[in-house]
Amino acid sequence: MTAEQFPWLTAIILLPLLAALLIPLLPDKNGKYVRWYALGVGIADFVLMCVAFWQNYDSSSATFQLTENYAWVPQLGIDWAVSVDGLSVPLVLLAGFVTTLSMFSAWQVDRRPRLFYFLMLVLYAAQIGVFVAQDLLLFFIMWEVELVPVYLLVCIWGGARRRYAATKFILYTAAASIFILVAAIAMAFYGGGDVTFDMAALKMKDFPLALELLLYAGLLIAFGVKLAIFPLHTWLPDAHGEASTPVSMILAGVLLKMGGYGLIRLNLELLSDAHIYFAPVLAILGVVNIIYGALNSFAQTNMKRRLAYSSVSHMGFVLLGIASFTDLGINGAMLQMVSHGLIAGVLFFLAGVTYDRTHTMAMKEMGGLALAMPRVFALFTIGAMGSLALPGMSGFVGELSVFIGLTSSDIYSSTFCTVTVFLAAVGIILTPIYLLSMLREVFYGTGKMTCDITNALLENKEDEGAVCFGTDCLLPTQSVYRDASTREVFIATCFLALIIGIGFYPKFVMQMYDVKTVAINTQVRESYTLVAERNPNVYAKGFLTEELAKAEMSSVLGTLD
Repeated sequence: MTAEQFPWLTAIILLPLLAALLIPLLPDKNGKYVRWYALGVGIADFVLMCVAFWQNYDSSSATFQLTENYAWVPQLGIDWAVSVDGLSVPLVLLAGFVTTLSMFSAWQVDRRPRLFYFLMLVLYAAQIGVFVAQDLLLFFIMWEVELVPVYLLVCIWGGARRRYAATKFILYTAAASIFILVAAIAMAFYGGGDVTFDMAALKMKDFPLALELLLYAGLLIAFGVKLAIFPLHTWLPDAHGEASTPVSMILAGVLLKMGGYGLIRLNLELLSDAHIYFAPVLAILGVVNIIYGALNSFAQTNMKRRLAYSSVSHMGFVLLGIASFTDLGINGAMLQMVSHGLIAGVLFFLAGVTYDRTHTMAMKEMGGLALAMPRVFALFTIGAMGSLALPGMSGFVGELSVFIGLTSSDIYSSTFCTVTVFLAAVGIILTPIYLLSMLREVFYGTGKMTCDITNALLENKEDEGAVCFGTDCLLPTQSVYRDASTREVFIATCFLALIIGIGFYPKFVMQMYDVKTVAINTQVRESYTLVAERNPNVYAKGFLTEELAKAEMSSVLGTLD
């Protein structure tokens, strides 16, 4: 078997899944060996995907590569169809990188360690499956499988309100997933003939506009919940506020990006005609996300909830890029997803490191930690600079690409572009306010550690009142202000090195998907000309340029003549 014939993607998905099934057989009682085992599996899978893409992925092609297609459930028309392109590769690498480091960050988990690492490895496999699935039902199955480990990880290893947060997460995301299933069935059965869930075959179908609009709306709800689009975002602050550090890293670093990936993969590629009508809505929702998330973040006194709302704000830039109708805008949306995955991952990790010392997430109970923990302070500050899009950081390149892409769009009217960019800029102004104020409260001033918890013993880790982020159930008065360990510095440095590296050399990431995003935008703009031909008046409502619509329509009619 040659390297080209080897089932790389199947191996990447099955390796952590099969390894998880072996965890109950490990001779380990206190979790010492199982954590090394899980970390080794994560590293091996990440190395495997790096080797596979380095040897077999051609970034100059917009077509699907490393394609594998096997009949899985032929009675239902479900195939094990997996492949990658420019949209998949960077997000698969992001998922492998963040999940592996999140398992390394869970080094102190001593509560049901076998179950914890079993769920982490299953989650690892499901994430990769979502990004490489080319059968829509397989995509849905992987999407659903990913929900179960997250629910259990939050419910068992979470904070005082862990059961409420986990239940809210599963209700929101599982209910929204129904729209993916309904859309998949509707697209597969439309038009008669052979029933297929293959995305390439579905792309060739000519759906009526009314059906496309309904499908687009349903998928927007499904992916909007995962991307935390207002007003479907309320599960996110609760889940982050109660989740353990490793789970928060994956939630912000990978799972949010599934929503953005789904919008580009399905809504733009398969339903590009409907996207013409929904694009202004996405742009408006993006602005709402940016401002609403920033304002709510500033109002939070819990460190993790403040970071959670900042994720809501940053996902607004992804929506703006998707709605921009420009190569650079969609390119920026992809870069923003990768950049935010790294930045959010390191910030939630460092928030967990701070919690391990202080045993509280209430910023008003902190203060003066910079002198006691200078390495944590330095690493946290660099991560915050990346989040507020300081030049030289990956966040700056992603947000700048989205802004230039939107302002240079020849589809939207100048008024719409001006107002949208102005309001989005307000969010950029608010970002350093809530981030720098967080640094001031936590690290500057004098120490203000107090204890208002009445249950002073907290001996029962199952107690609903316990503050248990995975391991410790201790009070703020039991704090030990030791600085970051070598392991913790290494994890944070891995994130920060990529954040700074991408900031100075964004081509490192952009070259993976640039050809693909250009191809997608070309398809969307072709759909624009067809929609303009059928209904030019839809563009005369202040959102889009009526003159351009008429010009594009004339160009199309001239070509047909």
